[in-house]
Amino acid sequence: MPTPDDALTERRRRLTAQVAALERAFAALVAATEGANTDDEHDPEGSTIAFERSQLSASLAAARSGLAGVEHALARVAAGTYGRCETCGGPIPAGRLEALPAATTCVACAGRHPDHAGAGGT
Repeated sequence: MPTPDDALTERRRRLTAQVAALERAFAALVAATEGANTDDEHDPEGSTIAFERSQLSASLAAARSGLAGVEHALARVAAGTYGRCETCGGPIPAGRLEALPAATTCVACAGRHPDHAGAGGT
């Protein structure tokens, strides 16, 4: 049976690859449109380019946030605090950790503070 460290390490590997792929895609989009004289307001292609850029930017931000949450969780594993709520100190249920491996709060604290429900939205 995989340990939390194994699962988090695999998740970090996948998120690192996803971040790298999104960074390449974003850089390619910027490079492809750099020399173009697009005016989003008047060019029918401009809104599509802006939309694509916005989508990639949001996806990249989400992947980076998820990766930061996994890194925080791995640090907690190393410190021996993984699985303990950062708010009340109580245990985080195994099912919650299985669903959200980077969760930093127990279910009760997450309900009271939904903005702190998990690390990096994972």
